[in-house]
Amino acid sequence: MSETPAPTSNGFDLNQPTIISLLYLASFITGVTALVGVVLAYVWKGEPKAAWEVSHYEYLIRTFWIGLIGGLIGFVLIFVLIGLLVLPAVAVLVVIRSVLSLVNAQKQAPMPNPGTWLV
Repeated sequence: MSETPAPTSNGFDLNQPTIISLLYLASFITGVTALVGVVLAYVWKGEPKAAWEVSHYEYLIRTFWIGLIGGLIGFVLIFVLIGLLVLPAVAVLVVIRSVLSLVNAQKQAPMPNPGTWLV
């Protein structure tokens, strides 16, 4: 009788930073999942975790605040038309940061510079 080999990990790893990143990306459709994502990031940040995940939580929490503050500033500035440039720029920044975290989380690699406000 032969044993079946253990499955290799070539698929999509649904780890906690990946879940948060996907929630952030889904918020462009639903509008509210980013709030769920940041709550999960704060909760999971306080639990025991792998060393590479620590940088992801800081990076993703900062990404949420960049999106919220940038969105509010863009909304206020929309009345003087500058917000028409600020809002898309903030959206692109949040998408890029979420995708970068998603890619690194799939590799189980830490974020290179989690304290940055840019990419």
